[in-house]
Amino acid sequence: MAVGDNKPHAVCIPYPAQSHIKGILKLAKLLHHKGFYITFVNTEFNQKRLIKARGYDSLYGLPNFQFKTIPDGLPPSNPDATQDIPSLCRSIRKNFLTPFRNLLASLNDSSISNNHPPVTCIVSDGVLSFTITAAQELGIPVAVFWTFAACGFMGFYQYHSSYLTSGYLDTAIDWIPGMKDIRLKDLPTFFQTTDPNDEIFNLSMDSAESASQASALGLHTFDALEQDVLGALSSIFPHIYTIGPLQLLLNQHVSPKEQDQLASLGCNLWKEEPKCLQWLDSREPGSVVYVNFGSLAVMSLQHLVEFAWGLANSNHYFLWIIRPDLVIGESAILPPEFEADTKERGLIAGWCSQEQVLNHPSVGVFLTHSGWNSTIESLTAGVPMMCWPFFADQQTNCRYTCTEWEVGMEIDNNVKREEVEKLVRELMEREKGKKMKSKAMEWKKLAEKATTPVGSSTLNLDKVVNVLLSRN
Repeated sequence: MAVGDNKPHAVCIPYPAQSHIKGILKLAKLLHHKGFYITFVNTEFNQKRLIKARGYDSLYGLPNFQFKTIPDGLPPSNPDATQDIPSLCRSIRKNFLTPFRNLLASLNDSSISNNHPPVTCIVSDGVLSFTITAAQELGIPVAVFWTFAACGFMGFYQYHSSYLTSGYLDTAIDWIPGMKDIRLKDLPTFFQTTDPNDEIFNLSMDSAESASQASALGLHTFDALEQDVLGALSSIFPHIYTIGPLQLLLNQHVSPKEQDQLASLGCNLWKEEPKCLQWLDSREPGSVVYVNFGSLAVMSLQHLVEFAWGLANSNHYFLWIIRPDLVIGESAILPPEFEADTKERGLIAGWCSQEQVLNHPSVGVFLTHSGWNSTIESLTAGVPMMCWPFFADQQTNCRYTCTEWEVGMEIDNNVKREEVEKLVRELMEREKGKKMKSKAMEWKKLAEKATTPVGSSTLNLDKVVNVLLSRN
């Protein structure tokens, strides 16, 4: 008998960007722990980046877990930067189904390889609706997993009934079930378009509308965090499951030995710098502002400089991640005076292991772009946030972080150094910051509860596993 012949075989495919790869890879690791053979599908472009950042051996650290690639149909671009998002969205809609279908056929062709079992299910990023077509053709179950919050997903789903014109973004709206006091500008930015051919808008619409055809729909959240929105969504999608926080599920259910094996499979497309954690080790508890705008957000050099002087003038320690492509069209070069002024108080690095940083006792506040991975990781670590949302569901996440969950403060889109300094001081030194820290710790406890053996996220993961096994 060939290796793993009796195992269910899940083909897992993320949207080809850092944060999505991270979420789907963690879910793949959980399924591997549950006994699945895993084929993880990257684009050729991202697989090259992964090997450059982590080394070729990083793909082969785990038995019954293999990586495969498909082309993305795009021209060559900067190998150290995320690809152009509209072009990627257009290519996903037009070009991805055929190579994905061919990959599934080759995985099922016993004459090509007999060292893995036949494909029994697909686990796909929620924004890749072509995977539903491929699963239907093979007659196998497909689970779509949105690496978003329930509030972000609801924003995507509801937009098919909305007509957006500029000038009304502050309008409060009451037609979205489970979302109170929400404004148009708090909904995902992809819909702030008047162009019916906008590529990101159309991919988002395709995905939200086809979600009901999947065998299961997963969200990276937990019940206690978003009860109202989840209540409304479950009346629309009977097969919706909250599975999060993913890292806590891995921490709580996987043995230390297996965790070490799983850790060999990383997802960072930039090289992590270990000096970040070493530097934090020498700082006092709760004394550091951690700054990271994620993998996609970009800003002008002027905004970068305003953030820099706001951090400098606050007189607090800071760890700032500035990736190579953060500044639009330019190098992220900070003024020499800033570097001289902060060399004792600040550390600037290119990339880090974010969850290790957020869980480090020295970190007191997180200045973030409000991406969902960053937001749920901060909640899981009990760290309050300063929010500067850039695009997509980040505006929605920011709104919930600041008003519903009461663990954050928003920075104006046109950022000024005085505002950054003021908010850092408020969160690090004053009563408001203490209240938000206390609230963040409450959410951390609820996240831990959801991922215990009898917690809602653990039970939901088991339900999704049963759906994926349903036609074995």
